[in-house]
Amino acid sequence: MSYSVGQVAGFAGVTVRTLHHYDEIGLLVPSERSHAGHRRYSDDDLDRLQQVLFYRELGFPLDEVAALLDDPETDPREHLRRQHELLTARITKLQEMAAAVETAMEAKKMGINLTPEEKFEVFGDHDPDQYAEEVERRWGDTDGYKESQRRHASYTKDDWKRINDEFTAVHAHMGELLHGGVAADSAEAMDGAEEHRRFISRHHYECSYEIHTCLGEMYVTDERFTAFYEAIRPGLAVFMRDAILANAVRNS
Repeated sequence: MSYSVGQVAGFAGVTVRTLHHYDEIGLLVPSERSHAGHRRYSDDDLDRLQQVLFYRELGFPLDEVAALLDDPETDPREHLRRQHELLTARITKLQEMAAAVETAMEAKKMGINLTPEEKFEVFGDHDPDQYAEEVERRWGDTDGYKESQRRHASYTKDDWKRINDEFTAVHAHMGELLHGGVAADSAEAMDGAEEHRRFISRHHYECSYEIHTCLGEMYVTDERFTAFYEAIRPGLAVFMRDAILANAVRNS
């Protein structure tokens, strides 16, 4: 039994273009071709596609997915065990966050003021101000730092909420591109990197392409920035760095 690319796309909920891309990069090469040269997928191909989509949902970059699936030392049952462990961990974290949201909703409805510890316990030990002294020490004499301080002083609480929501959307978009297997040097990814640069220029300081590429490099060399992006989507720190660099080259 074999299936056409359109049938497989329908089964898996992916686009035909995605399947073509997987074939082109060797991640999922169909076992057969029709007399007319059209792709035909076997049941084994569908099993591999299922594994690919599991790993993609968990945020693995395509090159890592290929390496994992082609590892001769790992059998299919081991892939399933690993994916089950990762999914269980994600479910646990999401359940914790859902419980925190429910607590906050109930508190708002009943007029209860949560303590700072209760508001932020789901985010662990992160303190958004913990690096303020370091930032001032490293960049306090730069024009960019002074400009950002002037702008930040005028922002209200609502301004900060709007800015943070906008930045979250920028990162979410880049994470979706990565999740979809879009190349970091593609037009879509470079456009996303450009929006990231413009966001910084709009709300913080004038971010040149040179400065932007330095930021991108810092995302992968400073473990704190790397952890921030990896929490959004595994592999996002490197994806951001590469897209930012490609965008700078495009605009040079």
